[in-house]
Formats: sequence, C-alpha cells, structure tokens
Amino acid sequence: KLADLVFPPRRDEFLVRAAAPAALSRLVSPELIATTRPSTTALCSFSDDLVRTLVREAKYHGSARAQELLGGILADYLLELGTDTYEKTVIVPVPLSPARRRERGYNQCEEVARRALARYPELPLTIDADALRRVRNTEHQTRLSRSARAANVAGAFEALRPLDAHTTYIVFDDVITTGATLQAAARALRSAGAKRILPIALAR
Repeated sequence: KLADLVFPPRRDEFLVRAAAPAALSRLVSPELIATTRPSTTALCSFSDDLVRTLVREAKYHGSARAQELLGGILADYLLELGTDTYEKTVIVPVPLSPARRRERGYNQCEEVARRALARYPELPLTIDADALRRVRNTEHQTRLSRSARAANVAGAFEALRPLDAHTTYIVFDDVITTGATLQAAARALRSAGAKRILPIALAR
C-alpha cells in the first residue's frame, strides 16, 4: 500500500490485480474465424474491457499476472479439447522480430503459452519457440488499414528446419484481426512440411 501511495498504479494495473480467474472463465466464448487457412479459434472478445486490458498489460508491460491469467484461459481451452488430441502436438508462439524481442525482453505469446502448460503439466504438449522466426521487422498491424495488413506480414516468417508432417502445430497469437499474421505464420509452417496446423488466438 505504501508503494501504491508513492507510485500510484495505472488503471490497467488495478484491473489486472482485481481480475479473478472465475470471472475470466465467463468471458471465454470460442469463435471460429474463417479468414485463415485453416480457420483460427479465437477464445475471447477483444471488445471486452478486461480482456483488452490483460492483453495490453501482458504485451506491452510484461505483467506476469496478466500473462498468468491469459495462460489460464488458454490452458482451460486446451484441456477441454481432450488429451487424445495432443499426440505429437507442439505450440508455436508467433515470433517477434529480434529487434522487438530485445526491446521488450520477452515474447508475450511464448510467456502465455508457458504459463498455460505449467497449469496442466499432464497435457502431453510442448512449446517450440524456435520453429519459426520473423525475418523482418514489420509495422504494427494496428497502425495499418485492413487491406495493408496482409502485405505487411507477407513473407515475414520462415521455418528454421523441416517439420514433421505427423505433428500438429498449434500456431498461437494474442489477437487476431484480419488474420494476416496467423495466415503468414501458418504458411511458413506449411512450407517447411507441416500438414496439421491449428491456429489459436486469445482474442478477436
């Protein structure tokens, strides 16, 4: 409390502190988005104030609590799919450019995925944060028109090695808007040999 008096928390920090996992579970409403191939499952609505705040705090402020809460949303969804789904399944967080990774010090998608798997260690899933790399530093998608987003991320990703056609790759991002980023990431996985790709985003 003394620290809060000296350094008053931002509004979003207050919201993250007060957020309860039970309240978050009520906000989860998976939606299939057909703008990517294959279709992306978006777990929550980005229009919800709490969801939007958690994503921003996890992404731009490195909030461990926000990442933990979002990881819980992802973990619960993965658990609902059933363990039979996960024979040879790998989560591939959408990578940042090296420059943006150095600037932030973390990849929020990777952090959320790691917290998701830590919640349910019985799930036979692994994370491969090195399956893809971003080969150029793209503009922030939020700054671009809908028509410019696909061009912005076209060819932005490449796989670092051949991939197994019998493994399911869950390509994971925090927010989907037009689907251009996840589509580009899925295309890079496919070009390296992946046949089974499941795109998932936290919010739309």
